[in-house]
Amino acid sequence: MRLRTLTLAAASGTALLAAGLLPAHASAAAPRSAPGSAQEGTVSAADLLAKVTSCSQISNGKYKTDDETSATVPVCGKNGAVFWKADMDIDCDGQRTTNCNEDRDPWYQDDTAFHQSDGKPLKAETLPYVVVPSTSSIWNYTNAGIKGGGVVAVIYNNKVEYAVVGDTGPSKIIGEASYATAKALGIDPDPETGGTDSGVTYILFKNSKVTPIESHSAAVSLGDQLAKQFIAAN
Repeated sequence: MRLRTLTLAAASGTALLAAGLLPAHASAAAPRSAPGSAQEGTVSAADLLAKVTSCSQISNGKYKTDDETSATVPVCGKNGAVFWKADMDIDCDGQRTTNCNEDRDPWYQDDTAFHQSDGKPLKAETLPYVVVPSTSSIWNYTNAGIKGGGVVAVIYNNKVEYAVVGDTGPSKIIGEASYATAKALGIDPDPETGGTDSGVTYILFKNSKVTPIESHSAAVSLGDQLAKQFIAAN
């Protein structure tokens, strides 16, 4: 199993403030909570996967899954969402925790592109989040209605885990999610040796935003709602 690629977190404390709140929006006053066991929500993995069997490519090119691989992964468009099918490398960046720190992760960085409601970086060990490629000539995620705190349905081995867009990564590589996302899906979350080489589908719901970004329960609630809408619209 290959090692995780370096996440280039472009920290932006104003990114969430700059993004306007669009209709797909959920709020939760509850503190962040650790992910439960996938399946989450009421929509099955099979029903979601049935809607992403074909790809209408919206990216100008394709992405690599790792530095040493060829570019084979397009970003695809659907009504109300974008998606890609890739691997999962483990992002352990953000606040230092027992399993996410310099000693456990050779690529560790103490920041994430998007921040909690209190201004602190996210916690990869407890918050399910997904990494999107930094803006490049291949694709600009913001132009597709994707923003920090947006909801993502991550599907692996017939399980669904709802996450948020929490970090940005290399501009030519795709397929990365937080320690908590991997753990909830039964993927080895070790930041150095974990992850999986294939079989992960990421469905990002356009113009969605979880408030506060650190509330996993809010992500699940909004994600379930958007998943039902996605199935009805595709």
